[in-house]
Amino acid sequence: MKKSIIFAFTLALAACSATKTITGTHQNTDAASDVAFWLTTGDRSVLLEKQTTVLNFGDPKNSNPTITVDESQKFQSIDGFGYTLTGGSAGLISAMNPAAQDSLLQNLFSAKGNGIGVSYLRVSIGASDMSADTFTYNDLPAGQTDAEQAKFSIIKDMAALVPVLKKIIAIQPKIKILGSPWSAPTWMKTNNSFKGGSLKPEYYQSYAKYLVKYIEAMKAQGIVIDALTIQNEPLHPGNVPSMYMEAKDQAIFIKTALGPLFKTSGIKTKIILYDHNADRPDYPISILNDAEAKPYVDGSAFHLYAGKISALSTVHDAHPDKNLYFTEQWVGGPGKFDEDLKWHVSTLIIGATRNWSRNVLEWNLAADPSYGPHTVGGCVTCLGAITVSPAVTKNVAYYVIGHASKFVSPGSVRIASNISGDLQNVAFKTPEGKTVLIVANGNRSEQSFNIQSKGKAVTAVLAGGAVGTFVW
Repeated sequence: MKKSIIFAFTLALAACSATKTITGTHQNTDAASDVAFWLTTGDRSVLLEKQTTVLNFGDPKNSNPTITVDESQKFQSIDGFGYTLTGGSAGLISAMNPAAQDSLLQNLFSAKGNGIGVSYLRVSIGASDMSADTFTYNDLPAGQTDAEQAKFSIIKDMAALVPVLKKIIAIQPKIKILGSPWSAPTWMKTNNSFKGGSLKPEYYQSYAKYLVKYIEAMKAQGIVIDALTIQNEPLHPGNVPSMYMEAKDQAIFIKTALGPLFKTSGIKTKIILYDHNADRPDYPISILNDAEAKPYVDGSAFHLYAGKISALSTVHDAHPDKNLYFTEQWVGGPGKFDEDLKWHVSTLIIGATRNWSRNVLEWNLAADPSYGPHTVGGCVTCLGAITVSPAVTKNVAYYVIGHASKFVSPGSVRIASNISGDLQNVAFKTPEGKTVLIVANGNRSEQSFNIQSKGKAVTAVLAGGAVGTFVW
C-alpha cells in the first residue's frame, strides 16, 4: 500500500471523529493505543516503521475475518531469530570504518531504539561457500595426517570472525551461536577434496576431537557455541566446500564418537541433526529412532530449498521430546522484494515456528554488491541481508527477520492463533508479558481484519502483500 493510500485511510478515520472508535480502530496521535503496530509494505514505501494508527480493543461490529489469539494454549519456547555470520560477512563488517561498524552492529543486535535485536547466529566451522577461500582448522600437505589434532588452530578466524563476534556479544551478551561445518579436513575424506567426498570411518574419533577443540578454542575467546550441527547439507556434495554424509553414518558418528566424547569432555553444546532440506524428514527420524544415538541429540535442523515446512511437524510428531530448528534460507539476488517478503515471512517466520521451530535463520548476513565474497564453486547470487559497498543497504532478509527479532525476545513462547483466509500469522508471549502477533497478508489487495484477545477485538488493516507486527 502506497503512503498516499495509508494517509487517505488515516484522514478518512480522522474525519469520522478525532476520538470516536471506528470498528475498533481510530486515528489520534495524541491518544494512547492498546496495540503498537509496525509495518513493512511490498513496494518498500514503509519499511519496519511504527505506525501512528490507534488500535484499541473493543467490540467491533463487522464481518471481517478474525484472528483469535489464545495465550492459554502454549507450544515451544523460542531461542531467537537471525542469520549466518559467514566468513565473508565478518570480513566485510570488519573492514568498515569503526564508527560505521559500531552503528551497524548496534542496529542489528540491539533491540533498543531502531535496532532489530538479532538474537541467534550461525557460523561456519571452517569455511563455508560464502568465505573468500576454502579452509579448515587443520589443513595439511598432501599425504600428511594428524589424528590427534595436534595442529588444530582457529587462526584464520582470528582476523575478522572472532573480533566481530566479540563486539556482537558485547551488545547482545545472551546471543545463541550455532556452529556448522561445511567439510572436515580433506585428509579425513574419501576424495581428499573440499568438494564432496565422505568422512572416512577411521577418522570418526579424530573428527570428534576436531569439533571439541573448536568449541574449546572459541570458549577461550569468550564465545560460547550453544549448539552445532554435524554437517551442513549432508546430502549436497556439489557445493564448495561440502561433505556427503548419509543418515546411517551420521548416527554411527554420533553414538560412537561425538556423543561419548562430548560426555567425557563435559561439553554442554547441543548436538543437532541433519541441517538440510525438508523433503527428507526420514533422515533425522531414522537417527532419532536409534536408541544409542538419540540420547546425545538435542534436535533436528532444516532448510527449505526442497520439501514443505510441515515436515518439521512430521519429525516433531515422531519424536516430540526433541527440538526443531530452522537454520538456513537464501534470497537469490537481485530478488523481488515484494514476493520475497511475503514468502519468507509467511513460510519461515510464521510457517517454521507454527511447525515447532525454536528459531528462524536467514542465510548470509552481509555481501558486497557482487554477492561476494564466496569460494570458487560457491554461491554466486546469494543476496545478503545487508549489502556493504562500503555504505550499507538493507535488503529484504533484514526486514523479514526484524519483524520477529525486534519483538520476540529469547524465552518467548509460541501461543495459539488461528489462520483466517490468506492472513498467515503466528503469536507469541514474551518473557516481559507482551503478546506479539505477526501477520502476512497473502492477498493482493488490502485486507481489514479483527484481532481478538481475551474476549475483546481490534480492527487492523494491511495492504496486499504487507507484513505487520502487532504488540500489546
